[in-house]
Amino acid sequence: MPERSPRPTPPAISLADTNVTDSTAAPGPTGLWLVGARGAISTCVAYGVAGLRNGLVSPVGLPTEYPPLNGLPLVPLEDLVLGGHDVCTRDLSSSAGELIRAGILSQELVAATTAEATAFEAAIRPGVLDAADTGFADLDARAADLGSKPPREQIAQLVGDLDGFMADHGLARTVVVHVASTEAEFAPQAAWDSLEALEAALDAGVDQPASIIYAYAAISSGRPFVNFTPSIGAGIPALLELAQQAGVPVAGNDGKTGETLLKSALAPMFKARALNVLAWQGYNMLGNRDGEVLKDPAHKAKKLKTKDEALRSILDGSSPDLSTQVGIDYVPSLGDWKTAMDFVHFEGFLGAKMSLQFTWSGCDSALAAPLIIDLARLADLASRRGEAGALEHLAGYFKAPLGDAVDHDFHRQMELLHRYANDIEQR
Repeated sequence: MPERSPRPTPPAISLADTNVTDSTAAPGPTGLWLVGARGAISTCVAYGVAGLRNGLVSPVGLPTEYPPLNGLPLVPLEDLVLGGHDVCTRDLSSSAGELIRAGILSQELVAATTAEATAFEAAIRPGVLDAADTGFADLDARAADLGSKPPREQIAQLVGDLDGFMADHGLARTVVVHVASTEAEFAPQAAWDSLEALEAALDAGVDQPASIIYAYAAISSGRPFVNFTPSIGAGIPALLELAQQAGVPVAGNDGKTGETLLKSALAPMFKARALNVLAWQGYNMLGNRDGEVLKDPAHKAKKLKTKDEALRSILDGSSPDLSTQVGIDYVPSLGDWKTAMDFVHFEGFLGAKMSLQFTWSGCDSALAAPLIIDLARLADLASRRGEAGALEHLAGYFKAPLGDAVDHDFHRQMELLHRYANDIEQR
């Protein structure tokens, strides 16, 4: 049998210990609202959902379609209705064309699901453009205009867009998922420390990062919010407080799809075997628009912070001499593919120095898209069950998960999710 960490088993989650209801009723049509709707991830989500419901692709990479999660009363894939916000002017077909040329989407799939893609494109509205991002290409002037308005007006327009989307499609619920490019690093505000302070700042017209505006709009209007990016989103005390008060579930931050996924799976092995990790050096190369955005030091700083957090948390106490470093470079020719190279230097018995080296090469959007679908379905389920605040059982999907009892060990994170699923299924 494989080695297991000597730490205690996480407790089973019991409905008796939470203020939730056991909702197993058929959910019906449900909105999936994507912030960053014309990006590569959202494009893969759109064509992936269409392909799944038409039997054109398999659910590989979609854990909710496999045991034990496929026994949950999740919204069926055919009942997901897509819409979203974006700040760029290119249409979905342009994004699809880029992914076809990169060998990620097939021409046959795109051609066969034109109607679904057209419906999604028709439901995309201009988002909020942060002032720090006005220098990037193909930006929508309407998004810049919205970004220049006071935060209360921004929120009102976003909520109006969501209300209109739900009315147009006859939806009872919508989950908002943030998949836009990483925003620039913002200096913390005292207004983020409490809901009362944040409300006062919004009333006073104090500018806020776009991700906070999106999160506030979703949560305050009763819609679950998932942040798949390193941006702030709902990860401040004020918005976590709002989520609890409003009875709305939230999840995040920063989707775990590649190098950090491997780190969170491998690092527990070193700890369990009492091996002293001396250094863990990582180097990432990526293309696409996310890579272009990360060329900017203010955006890159936000990304690097979450990529290093998980490793240090797992090895804390077991590797006192640990040195870590993560580098990210933009390589335009890679397109939507990314490559990560890691070097792990560790010490064993008798002071013997050894190393592990690995290279991870993957398609960022194809890795992320099924997780977006998972998170939307699981957040919707949590909402129907009356859960509120940070969904800690979804920690395995994120580099910097929200919640008070964060454990970055991927295996333990998945145990927690599976216990959650089993508890629901047994009732």
